[in-house]
Amino acid sequence: MHFYYKVDELYCENVPIRKIVEEFQTPIYIYSKAQVIENFNLLKESLRGHKILYALKANSNPEILKILKDLGAGADTVSAGEIYIALKSGFKPSDISFAGVGKYDEEIKFAIENDVFSLNVENEEEIYIIAKLAENLNKKVRLLIRINPDIDARTHPYISTGIKTSKFGINPDEAIDVFKKAGKMPWIEVIGIHTHIGSQITDVEPFIETAKFILRYIEKLEKEGIKISHIDFGGGIGVKYKNALKYEKLPLENDEDRELNLNEFSKEVLPLLESLGCEIMFEPGRFIIANAGILVGKVLYKKKNRDKNFIITDIAMTELIRPVLYGAYHQIVPVEIKSTEIETADIVGPVCETSDFIAKDRKINKVSRGDYLAVLTSGAYGFVASSNYNSRLRPAEILIDGENYYLIRSRETFSDLLSKTILAKK
Repeated sequence: MHFYYKVDELYCENVPIRKIVEEFQTPIYIYSKAQVIENFNLLKESLRGHKILYALKANSNPEILKILKDLGAGADTVSAGEIYIALKSGFKPSDISFAGVGKYDEEIKFAIENDVFSLNVENEEEIYIIAKLAENLNKKVRLLIRINPDIDARTHPYISTGIKTSKFGINPDEAIDVFKKAGKMPWIEVIGIHTHIGSQITDVEPFIETAKFILRYIEKLEKEGIKISHIDFGGGIGVKYKNALKYEKLPLENDEDRELNLNEFSKEVLPLLESLGCEIMFEPGRFIIANAGILVGKVLYKKKNRDKNFIITDIAMTELIRPVLYGAYHQIVPVEIKSTEIETADIVGPVCETSDFIAKDRKINKVSRGDYLAVLTSGAYGFVASSNYNSRLRPAEILIDGENYYLIRSRETFSDLLSKTILAKK
């Protein structure tokens, strides 16, 4: 891991975090280029060179995207905005897929006009809309049809997307008829099947179950005369959040969580998919960027309400919504360890919501007003899900490369809050 302690001070690669926050203030996101590269290369090796479409939803900063594009990644997008960012970051249209359960007509048109590789569709009505727009634009469109396999990903229910009660994908039994209808449309070329059963999956069994489902389902399609050349297996590879960084002066969480065993995935899942002779694609996001980023904030106050201790920081749900939205865990550590005394407190932000917390009843090295805290493994679904609630300013982003560091997104200013508003004429 490229975040580590040196004499009780947190570093990213060869740069002390304290130096960054003193220059650029807090809250701030900081990313390690070396960690991004290491994660991508590890995944590429584990997936035996099959196509990796990086999921922009995890982190869409163009500088991160350029690193991944240069490593050979494609782009998994779920909006016209993400397609636009991918193109501006240098991805070829032929390396971009466009998914999403609710594509606007304008987004579909934008994707077709820009010749993206494929559109991954999730309902029959959508196919008719795509066919009509393709005809109007005089362009044939490649489709993958997303199937809902009704497989429990054993993850948080909000990010379990392959169960039958979710909004994603098409019922397998109904989808065969959809394949047949789409195959007869002159402006449509159905090339494959798409699945994505969820996010932050740490058990290989749901992936094995999904691969076996695809195997059986493609056999059914072939019996109906439907040929498949591409499989988009989706993403969802889980990472470690608890005890992500170990150091002798840091408290340890007892119930250390798992991360997906890539060796098991490679051994158990890939042979099933490869036996079909199709081009295989994966859509990882979190695995590549999560532990390559941290969010750093400052302790504003310490407070005790009856029997509850609070550490009030300048990091709020506006910067990192995952703990509020999913009850997600992030390890939180001091940028400088000044005490080995451990305290237990809720670590919260300044937003006027009781739910505005980063951690509850968390054991942490004793800190004081003005000290800096780092929220680890926050490179994925961090800045991309930030907001201006309470008219707060979105944070800056920094990329560290060895001894060098670069501002890759400026902190918003007060004028940015009003830059898109228009006063009504009276």
